[in-house]
Amino acid sequence: MNVQEFLRLIDKLGQCPQTLSKPLQALWYDKKGNWHQAHEIVQSLSDADSAWVHAYLHRKEGDINNARYWYHRSSQSEFIGELQQEWEHITSQLLQKANVTHGC
Repeated sequence: MNVQEFLRLIDKLGQCPQTLSKPLQALWYDKKGNWHQAHEIVQSLSDADSAWVHAYLHRKEGDINNARYWYHRSSQSEFIGELQQEWEHITSQLLQKANVTHGC
């Protein structure tokens, strides 16, 4: 699945598929406009992918110092660009990693 297919799935389905990884679930809720649910999902997780999404969420919130901490924890560089571009970049990388199919 690519980012465009993921976006279509977000538009089509009322609920986030529980088969998605926690970081992808957080990105789903963020795209649906529920920053708090997205943050709730990743804030207590310790893996690098969750830290990366956590960094993005704090950047979106405007808390750059906190975002930098989470970028460091994720071993990812701070993103230079628009938030939408970062969301797409992270989503693309996580979808490739998970090899998510249409049947999620």
